[in-house]
Amino acid sequence: MRFGYAGVRYQEAPLAVREQVSFTDSKKIELCQQMQRIGVEQCMVLSTCNRSEIFFFCPKKMDLVAVKDCYSSIFPSVKIAPYLQSLEDRDAMEYLFRVTAGLESLVLGEDQILGQVGDAIDFSRTMGFAGKELNKVVRDAITCAKNIKTTFRISETPLSVSYVGIRELKKISSIEGKNVLVIGSGKTASLALTYLYECGAQQIFVCSRNRSHAGRLKQSFPKLQVRDYKDRYQLMEHCSIVVSATASPHIVVRKKEVMNVLKKREGGIVFLDLAAPRDIEEELERLPEVEIINLDTLQRICSDNRKLREELATKSSFMIEESVAETEEWLRVSRMDETIESLQRRCSRIVEDSFSYLDRKLVLENREKKIVKKVLNASLQRLIREPIQELKQLDTIEEQNEYKKMVEQLFRIER
Repeated sequence: MRFGYAGVRYQEAPLAVREQVSFTDSKKIELCQQMQRIGVEQCMVLSTCNRSEIFFFCPKKMDLVAVKDCYSSIFPSVKIAPYLQSLEDRDAMEYLFRVTAGLESLVLGEDQILGQVGDAIDFSRTMGFAGKELNKVVRDAITCAKNIKTTFRISETPLSVSYVGIRELKKISSIEGKNVLVIGSGKTASLALTYLYECGAQQIFVCSRNRSHAGRLKQSFPKLQVRDYKDRYQLMEHCSIVVSATASPHIVVRKKEVMNVLKKREGGIVFLDLAAPRDIEEELERLPEVEIINLDTLQRICSDNRKLREELATKSSFMIEESVAETEEWLRVSRMDETIESLQRRCSRIVEDSFSYLDRKLVLENREKKIVKKVLNASLQRLIREPIQELKQLDTIEEQNEYKKMVEQLFRIER
């Protein structure tokens, strides 16, 4: 058997194509059934927001073009041929291991794919499309991915601007127990709110030009206090931290108004500007009571973090190479398992026949019967030990097939 891969990935295919080749459960079953009809023996479909891929075992002589044609037939209205990639043998296996470890993900090292691969093999096994070989390869990929994550902790190096911003904010001012103002109600603001609540902010206010958007945030954050956008400076009188994340093309927080705010409160204000173009007027940096963290700083940190993730991913490649080599060795040996098991069953039948004859001819106590049976079994196992070891050392399929026939003939093993 040969291990193979075919699929559509975000690196090659535009979003408009990927959206049309997403696999529902029924399409997964349909594809696997069609794959079986063309000779594919085992198959798993991995379908996520960024990839629609299949991993499979097929006969060594099968042309992978047939597999790609089968894949394309599931989506007849989509022109996916230019974006359909395929790999085989070790290349395909290494790719699966990298995918499972998050090293082929849009966000390098992300953890979600690990669970998605586990779900994919569970579905394939439940539907009857995965045998011991495919189960072994996928489970080894999952084990390797877990080892990589434990050893290198790639996903713990943050890439989210919102997360990095809040972390930098904590270096300047503790968030726990503080009142915080968030200006904006989009995705970036929502992520910032998540991290602010995790850091123990006491009271969080949100101001947005779009009151309905801000109202939807309250569904996710029930304790959130929604206020009118025009009230933002008034709220700063009671908030020592201000996070701004709007899509405004103009300055949202101006120096003149903040100076008036500072006259009415004790202590300074830390501003986290997550917007591009910036929300916070640059002149504010000249005020001694004000500290500003902006996107320039955060993007440098994110860029450094991304490079660190890439370095860690490179360092983890040796673990994948070792794991793939071990899996290939298991597959090589397992190809002879059926013949070895048949040989051992043949020996067991001979032991039973011989023991039955001796039991009829001799008067033996129960203890003596056990000893005789053990000696007979040990003798025959000793006889086949070297042939079994030889079978396990065979490398090529041609050699394996030749020795299979020889063993079956010598020991009269019926298939």
